[in-house]
Amino acid sequence: MRVILHSDCNGFFASVECLYNPDIRQKPVAVCGDAEARHGIILAKNEIAKKYKVQTGEAIWQAKQKCPELVVAKAHYDRYLRFSKMAGRIYADYSDMIEPFGLDESWIDITANVDNFDDGYRIAEEIRQRVKYELGITVSIGVSFNKIFAKLGSDYKKPDAVTVITPENYKEIVYPLPAECLLGVGKATKKALHTLGIYTIGDIAKASRELLHSHLGKFGDSLHTFAKGYDSSPVKPLGYERIPKSIGNSTTPSRDMKNTEDAKIVLGVLCDSVCRRAREQHLRAKTVSINIRDKDLFIINRQEKLNRSTNINQEITAVAMKLLRENYSFSKPVRSIGVTLSDFVPDTYSEQTSLFVDEHKRERLMELDKSVDVLKKRFGSFCVRPANMLSDKVLSGFSPKEENIVHPVGYFT
Repeated sequence: MRVILHSDCNGFFASVECLYNPDIRQKPVAVCGDAEARHGIILAKNEIAKKYKVQTGEAIWQAKQKCPELVVAKAHYDRYLRFSKMAGRIYADYSDMIEPFGLDESWIDITANVDNFDDGYRIAEEIRQRVKYELGITVSIGVSFNKIFAKLGSDYKKPDAVTVITPENYKEIVYPLPAECLLGVGKATKKALHTLGIYTIGDIAKASRELLHSHLGKFGDSLHTFAKGYDSSPVKPLGYERIPKSIGNSTTPSRDMKNTEDAKIVLGVLCDSVCRRAREQHLRAKTVSINIRDKDLFIINRQEKLNRSTNINQEITAVAMKLLRENYSFSKPVRSIGVTLSDFVPDTYSEQTSLFVDEHKRERLMELDKSVDVLKKRFGSFCVRPANMLSDKVLSGFSPKEENIVHPVGYFT
């Protein structure tokens, strides 16, 4: 029998901000994006703010309507990364099977170090107390025999608690919970389940696999497996990196992009970031996608399949600009824009050369990008820049490579 922990840092961003500013600890606190840079949404909130129904993802003004006394704290991702790493070092004292799920959550497989769930509870309690004493924040920890129920356990009691879900008690604890408590059940799936008369996790477990599959496809099979307690997915070892299905960055600049030249500046920064990230992972992309959101929040998504895989800045930027010119006329200013690479192959992948492509030039561009990567890694993203980016530092003055935060990857990827 496996013993798996899921540790979830309570109100992580807000808890860290309260450590740096103890005066706000007993007040409702929400961590938000930069409102002046038009990123003014709630990213996280503390337990006090939760009592006022403040929701992640809503605008600051909406949150303040619910809670006029809400303290708005600016996000500091460098702090959260630091505390995430410190929590990880505590977990590593108990196992080398640690799988992060974003900055604030991790699964920890302690099977090799325990004999039963009582031992699992003891270790979870020790971790909970160490995090509280050594880092000054709290965690909720679920202890169970699979990853899905361990995560349910960490959500079951908050904050600062340990919940044990065993093969003997899981029906009592898990089955009465709403269906949306199960990992992967979002608004659309919840609605689909409700049309089938399924409202709880117990209802999912009791439903036939055929019924769920007919309405939700393979995902329905997964939900049935999860609800029955049959999940057998392993906790990844410490340091494991999943090959990404896509690499993307997007931004909402401090002002709208009014024409192609404005967009070219922003796309240049974004393409540089995604190409650098692809090169770091030794990947080349075969598909380039852009997403455009105008000032009325209407969204356009377009993509192009490439004849040759690439991670060369100049080539990716050219494709992104082609997609922009062919699909957007700037009848309305653009509020935000994004670039995504996908369909990856290893950078050692061999491809047929073309008589119509200057291969020597491509080789020079590859070497140039690699040399610039070394400089930017040492001196920062602003040390070497194309001349057009200096014409408008309001649009080009951001660094998605440094600011990029890895959020939870999909459990099903």
